[in-house]
Amino acid sequence: MKCPYCSDPDSKVVNSRPSDDGASIRRRRECLNCARRFTTYERAQLEPLMVVKRSGPREAFNPDKLLRGLSLATEKRPVEPEALRAFAYGFEDEVGAAEIASEEIGKRAMTFLRPLDDVAYIRFASVYRDFDSLERFIEEIRGLKDREE
Repeated sequence: MKCPYCSDPDSKVVNSRPSDDGASIRRRRECLNCARRFTTYERAQLEPLMVVKRSGPREAFNPDKLLRGLSLATEKRPVEPEALRAFAYGFEDEVGAAEIASEEIGKRAMTFLRPLDDVAYIRFASVYRDFDSLERFIEEIRGLKDREE
């Protein structure tokens, strides 16, 4: 590991310990040239979750994109931003597969929003399901109401 102070390529590990609940390793290093100490972190680099779009192409899953959609749906609603962030950034770990269809992401997001807030659920559903008529929109709202009773 190159020293950040003198750029010498040689250093030794003085101490190692788990960090981030075992997701990474924190290492204290000492430069063999200038004797200054610095910290490095090591974490596993996993293959990204790939999203299969409706039109066919694949792209890497981006939790910021999911969070943006959830945030728009819950704007000015009594939903904690931390809950949205936890869902979006924990999504990749929950999937447990190498690929997922974009439709499945939408379904899981709707399942997540449904118990949190009906208005946010309908907002997200209106974009995700791309309602083509007022009747279809009203039908979804009636379905929500029927599930409450």
